[in-house]
Amino acid sequence: MLKSTCKVIRVIHSGLLVGLTALLVLSTAAIAEESVPESVLHLRIDAAIGPATADYILGGIELAAVEGYPVVVLEMDTPGGLDSAMRDIIKGILASPVPVISYVSPSGSRAASAGTYILYASHIAAMAPASNLGAATPVQIGGSSPKPPKFPAADEEADDVEVAEDEPAAPADAMKAKMVNDAVAYIKGLAELRDRNAEWAERAVREAVSLTASEALEQNVVDIVATDITDLLQQADGRLIKVGTIETVLVTENMDTEYLEPDWRTQLLTIITDPSVAYMLMLAGIYGLLLEGYNPGAMVPGVVGAICLLLALFAFQVLPVNYAGLALMLLGIMLIIAEGFAPSFGVLGIGGLAAFVFGSVILMDTDVPGYTVSRTLIGGIATMGGLASLGLVYMFVKARGRPVVSGAEAMIGQMAEVLTDFTGSGPFHGSVFIDSERWQAESASPVTKGKQVRVLALHGLVLTVESQD
Repeated sequence: MLKSTCKVIRVIHSGLLVGLTALLVLSTAAIAEESVPESVLHLRIDAAIGPATADYILGGIELAAVEGYPVVVLEMDTPGGLDSAMRDIIKGILASPVPVISYVSPSGSRAASAGTYILYASHIAAMAPASNLGAATPVQIGGSSPKPPKFPAADEEADDVEVAEDEPAAPADAMKAKMVNDAVAYIKGLAELRDRNAEWAERAVREAVSLTASEALEQNVVDIVATDITDLLQQADGRLIKVGTIETVLVTENMDTEYLEPDWRTQLLTIITDPSVAYMLMLAGIYGLLLEGYNPGAMVPGVVGAICLLLALFAFQVLPVNYAGLALMLLGIMLIIAEGFAPSFGVLGIGGLAAFVFGSVILMDTDVPGYTVSRTLIGGIATMGGLASLGLVYMFVKARGRPVVSGAEAMIGQMAEVLTDFTGSGPFHGSVFIDSERWQAESASPVTKGKQVRVLALHGLVLTVESQD
């Protein structure tokens, strides 16, 4: 009887364990199913690519990996951007455990320069109708884009093309060639990784050529031409891609999109890394500290100036700044200020203004669209500085023709009252009263108390006077 009871208990216990295990598995599956997002993460670039853009995109890719989004859709409309920011974004895409679909949209948009590299790096490249990409030649300050190599015409034999003898390249040409070759190797590597048209990628860098969406699809530069994101996700569904070393099939049909708004940090970084804003912050910081120096204890100019200057220095740290231009700007400001303390009738002011303008023009060491200081802003500030210098010169010239009305020199020619008899053997010494002050004085002849004398000269703290009798 006891054995039968134990057997029944064991059966009941085993049944409970199996039931609890099944319940746990089903609950876990339900929770996992609920936790997986049923939408793709939507990011957007709609301006020049810079440090703020890289911060936003990398943060979005990281969020997609943590939250388990199946796909990241990166919508683009950009004229290009900074090389360092572009490379950071591409590194993030290549290392991403989540597939990234880059999409040039809406119609009429472009993915020029840096945008072309990002398209090539993405797991799937897509474009909207009437959009374009290309013109990926790197640019730098003070120089035009490298000249494209000369290819024979279609009806010419390659052997008939004259080849110039090897000549040593000029330093500027050598630097351009180095930049272009580096960019070519970079984009060809991305093309080979994603099995896209490497030959056209090289031409986009060397010759700055561009393609429309339909042409890019025909030449295997992009994978999809889609009218909108819904169409894009439908066409991407079922495609086999390689994420890292793992091949996976995309499941994107009928998925919603969840747009990721830039956070406050990205928005702040976007504002202060605008070259024109950073330029204004630097000027506000310098003049704020100067006003605090002229009016110690005012507090507000010093605090605001210090904050503006620190923000400007942070912006200059992440922007391609030409420090020779920055030094010229600082020199120009110092010379303009020196005009007020050491009047040179415009010499210091004009020189400072010229240094300030030249420094402002070359401040940003790049020709990338969106990352140069506005010429209108430079002209406006230079005009204000010039008017201030002219105003100082006008006041100095006008003051030069006026009679002296204060100071020791103003006493020359004035009348003074004798306070004590002048004694001695010549010159005679005594004291006089002038401008509510008592002064020691000397005279060539004796003078008695109460008389009026005229001031002839001032030697140190002694007046030379003469009697009016």
